[in-house]
Amino acid sequence: MALFGKSKDAQPVEHFPVEKTAAEWKAQLSPAAFTVLREHGTERAGTSPLNGEKRKGVFHCAGCGQALFTSDTKFESGTGWPSFFKPLDGAIATTEDRSYFMLRVEVHCSRCGGHLGHVFPDGPRPTGERYCMNGVSLTFEPDNA
Repeated sequence: MALFGKSKDAQPVEHFPVEKTAAEWKAQLSPAAFTVLREHGTERAGTSPLNGEKRKGVFHCAGCGQALFTSDTKFESGTGWPSFFKPLDGAIATTEDRSYFMLRVEVHCSRCGGHLGHVFPDGPRPTGERYCMNGVSLTFEPDNA
């Protein structure tokens, strides 16, 4: 569970089970993954190989390795980003994102706080949600079977 506090400039500070310095994250992640996961960037649509991933398996956080989504919840949204209709229980957390003069719901990893993407209320049944994820923020582990 994330803990909250106040920084010296009165902004909320959220703590996660996995925390690293910016230098440690930069040493671990590719430049693109660092930009998305740690600086809330967005990859260009259609650039992630994971968008076309069709095998059975599990999608993990590229920052800390936490399992986030199973392949049976992935669907083709036509947006150019890997999309899912349901995360694994407890795998993600959400916050309000008011950037770019709009209100969106940001999705981040509940274990390391890495920015994954956004969730929208226009997905398929059974949830009606579309978790639109940056592929660079994910890794994929295929089933062994």
